[in-house]
Amino acid sequence: MPPADWNLLTDELQLALSREALRRAAETLAEHARLLAIEMEQGTLNDRGGPDALRLFAAVVTATNQDSFGPVGHA
Repeated sequence: MPPADWNLLTDELQLALSREALRRAAETLAEHARLLAIEMEQGTLNDRGGPDALRLFAAVVTATNQDSFGPVGHA
């Protein structure tokens, strides 16, 4: 059975699915932040501070999730 067309879903279901996706995204980002902090505390990764730390965090999130999601529109 092919996936349902987003526009055919009720507004309530679209909202519920969107909220769940955001919750999962926040949970994932929080976990990455915790892992990054542990890696820095253990000396595995250098604490670069400021913007460099944010860039490092972005790189960790990107690298960790690169294969986790399918193409857009194929949830």
